[in-house]
Amino acid sequence: MQAAPFGTATRPSSESRTGLWGVDPLLALAAVGLISASAFTIGTATLTDVEGSPYYYVVRQSIYGAVGVLLMLLVSRFDYSRLRELKIGIYATIIVSIALVFVLATATRGSKRWIELPFFTFQPSELGKVLLIVALAGFIVDRVRRLGEAESTSRIVLLALIPAMLVIAQPDLGTGLVYMVIVGALGAAAVAVVLVAAPAVGVEVLKPYQVDRLTAFLSPSEDPQSQGYQLNQSITAIGAGQKIGRGPEGATQTRLDFLPEHHTDFVFSVVGEEFGFLGAAVVLSLYALLIWRGLTILTMAKNLYGALIAGGIVAMLMFQIFVNVGMTLGIMPITGVPLPLMSYGGSSVIVTFLAVGLLQSIHAQSRATAAAKGRIA
Repeated sequence: MQAAPFGTATRPSSESRTGLWGVDPLLALAAVGLISASAFTIGTATLTDVEGSPYYYVVRQSIYGAVGVLLMLLVSRFDYSRLRELKIGIYATIIVSIALVFVLATATRGSKRWIELPFFTFQPSELGKVLLIVALAGFIVDRVRRLGEAESTSRIVLLALIPAMLVIAQPDLGTGLVYMVIVGALGAAAVAVVLVAAPAVGVEVLKPYQVDRLTAFLSPSEDPQSQGYQLNQSITAIGAGQKIGRGPEGATQTRLDFLPEHHTDFVFSVVGEEFGFLGAAVVLSLYALLIWRGLTILTMAKNLYGALIAGGIVAMLMFQIFVNVGMTLGIMPITGVPLPLMSYGGSSVIVTFLAVGLLQSIHAQSRATAAAKGRIA
């Protein structure tokens, strides 16, 4: 059996299916290590957040993590190449699910992002990130011989811009920028359009508070009681942790609620205060392991479709990690981008595990194909 050429979808034979049970142990270790660190950190940071229910957040985050791990294992056994055939339906699902937010969601802090389900709050834009990678990879493979044409490039960019603009209109600039990063280096252009070009012609894309958040990181001391407050408290918390941290009991920035959103946007600040440089280094090392294995799997992919999916997932994760950690340190604006597998939230955790599951599927398929050719004993 020969490996399929780049751009060719294949179905596994009975011989190749045996490789689908195996997962990349280091990739799995990084993902499980991060969700474990998340549960522990959120558990210590939110003991007094919900009166009468000290374990409210940690129990839910643990359940999200367990469901995510199960989905990762299930997806790892699935032939990702079949998704190429469903690209149109997958793309339609992205648009419809995001559009439903405007109809079914209730406004929270001025934004409509979540749809309330009986046992779960679903954020379609989170799932849309992974689905967009899968759909765009299929469209690119189908037009791979014509990517040099302006028409092909513009169509692919437009396919990413449509859901991105819908997400930004919720408004959710951070997730919208992730969509644009997926299709290429459009983040800078997006910021320019949102902050400069659109307002210049009288179009208000962002709410005033969002503009304040994006610009506050440039000079947080000028408005310490408003938009600069979050950043100042984050930097104070991380600095207070020093080498080994102040421990959960001594982390006053977190325990006394000076640090806002300490279980979501600023969970890395909690790590820095409670566990210091050592704890932050462990978390960042797990992310480095996750990214390294993703890049390795990219090079192993049996076809172009798998390589594009792996590349898109790695770019998505790297962007989210850089933006979230950067905003806690004051080198990036506060955009509400969650820290993958660390920030509290069912949609974010489960979708990230689905993305890791796709990486595992690409890994398993490549090993099965190589084994069939006799390159693996």
